[in-house]
Amino acid sequence: MTPADIALANRLADAAGNAIRPFFRSTFDHEAKPDASPVTEADRAAEAAVRRILDAEAPRDAIVGEEFGEKPGSSGRSWIIDPIDGTVSFMAGRPIFGTLIALLEDGWPVLGVIDQCINRERWVGATGYPTTMNGDPVTSRSCASLSQAALATSGPQYFSQHDGDHFMALAAKTAHKRMLFGGDCYNYALLASGHIDIVVEAGLKLHDFAALVPVIIGSGGMMSDWSGEPLHAASGGHVIAVGDPARLEDVLEALQCQH
Repeated sequence: MTPADIALANRLADAAGNAIRPFFRSTFDHEAKPDASPVTEADRAAEAAVRRILDAEAPRDAIVGEEFGEKPGSSGRSWIIDPIDGTVSFMAGRPIFGTLIALLEDGWPVLGVIDQCINRERWVGATGYPTTMNGDPVTSRSCASLSQAALATSGPQYFSQHDGDHFMALAAKTAHKRMLFGGDCYNYALLASGHIDIVVEAGLKLHDFAALVPVIIGSGGMMSDWSGEPLHAASGGHVIAVGDPARLEDVLEALQCQH
């Protein structure tokens, strides 16, 4: 991963944002995918724009996108694309969705972008660099105890009964009157900037979490699965993000999970 890769990732986010903005709070086609989640023409236009650049500038790299699947590569590097993370929010006109772009080397996330193209906010994280928001370094905040922690998740409907029970066991130990639902990738961006303490989710796919890891780590936070293991291409999608690494063991203990 090089400064040129960071510059490329920024150009990819620019292209995705340019494709998305004309559709926001406008008329667009949408349909349900086999898992019942929605997809819009904005999702597809944004991913297509990103793929065109990668095909031209990084032809040996693999591409894994939410909408158009996987293109094999030969470099040991993979670009992971979620053109609109939070499509439900996008469809509702809520500017808390984001474009996620990640670079993996040998299966490990080394570069990530969270781009909110309506608010024109962009978080960039890369191994060996501090995380930035619109070019300025950001840091996650310290949190003295779970009882003081603001906890976020995309929504209870995304948990199985089993996972939801464990999540609520954690929620009971946090500042539950400050719990946040909704937000998708935007929650992780806010955690990196020091506004949220913990995000916990289950059932995520690689395109949902790969870009988040470098952003959170570069801000001083930490991410893991529900067993405390680092996240990589083969991780199962149970995700924890903490702004204060000292709270990770507390979160794992509160979840009481055996994943």
